[in-house]
Amino acid sequence: MTLPREFFARPVLDVARDLLGAHLSHGGVTLRVTETEAYAGHRDPGSHAFRGETPRTAPMFGPAGVTYVYFTYGMHWMLCLVAGQPGTAEAVLVRAGEVEQGHDVAAARRPGIRERDWCRGPARLATTLALDGSHTGRDFCRPLLGDVEPIDLTVAHGAPVADAVVRTGPRVGVSGPGGDGTAYPWRFWIDGEPTVSTYRPGVIRRRTR
Repeated sequence: MTLPREFFARPVLDVARDLLGAHLSHGGVTLRVTETEAYAGHRDPGSHAFRGETPRTAPMFGPAGVTYVYFTYGMHWMLCLVAGQPGTAEAVLVRAGEVEQGHDVAAARRPGIRERDWCRGPARLATTLALDGSHTGRDFCRPLLGDVEPIDLTVAHGAPVADAVVRTGPRVGVSGPGGDGTAYPWRFWIDGEPTVSTYRPGVIRRRTR
């Protein structure tokens, strides 16, 4: 059963936790979510939306159940699912998953890569699901009418994940205050899952002249 908008229109930490074990489908591939990260808009120094709305982050400020797909490091796409209430700019980064259906399609998109690593990290996940910037701002809870094209992405219930196997910690690659795992232990993953990405702390990049 597809998760309704009400599922996403909740506090982002609850959504990030409860997405573990859910089934995410796009582009002929279905995966089971094994790792997520929560981002809480203007109250979160690790969020793209911390300093306010921009053309890039506009989807985060809309209703829950919309995609926010962004480009990073000049080479990778990442998938976030907008949560919370309009204007709060809360979103869940889908960090990793295990492919459950569409193995042939996934293998063709990830040639020479071990199956465990197809979606082991958000950039790999977006590649395996064939997501890019054209998919940002799309409503995946119901088709939109008018000029906005709907997205062929679904998020559905999966087998419940027990609290005993859920782990939390600092978010991957987030520098500064937002990377403080004590203040922001907002990465969630299923313990023992080989598809979960490796933790790496954020590095503050200095501008070169």
